[in-house]
Amino acid sequence: MNGISSKTKLLGNTLAEQMQRGQVFSDRCPSRQVLNHVTSRWGVLVLIALLEDTYRFSELRRKINGVSERMLAQTLQALEADGFVLRTAYPVVPPHVEYSLTPMGEEVAVRVQALADWVEENLQRVLQGNTNAAEASVLSHQESKVAP
Repeated sequence: MNGISSKTKLLGNTLAEQMQRGQVFSDRCPSRQVLNHVTSRWGVLVLIALLEDTYRFSELRRKINGVSERMLAQTLQALEADGFVLRTAYPVVPPHVEYSLTPMGEEVAVRVQALADWVEENLQRVLQGNTNAAEASVLSHQESKVAP
């Protein structure tokens, strides 16, 4: 593979090729803001929920346990501004608003869901890694107190 490991290959492009395409490592790159919207705790959950169906605000809030009205509203606005979520308001009283994914939103949601699925499938390994790291840190701290 010309000395490039499979770990540096993402979606068929090398990391070097991706860096030429965009400057995600630059603090001025606008893709960072989009990445933040898509990969935030609430962004991930909104995208995955909307993969299943179209929801009204209150339905989405009930589905995503723990999200405040304010955070859900901010998350939906950000994802709508990025072109991932479609907000449809119906001219009725009381107001009826529904949220769904755009075609681009479906593309990113499938990728985010794959990441969330991996986390769920490997949660025990991750938690075990956290436990091992915490134990190693405690041992290291104890040894540094004993060392002459």
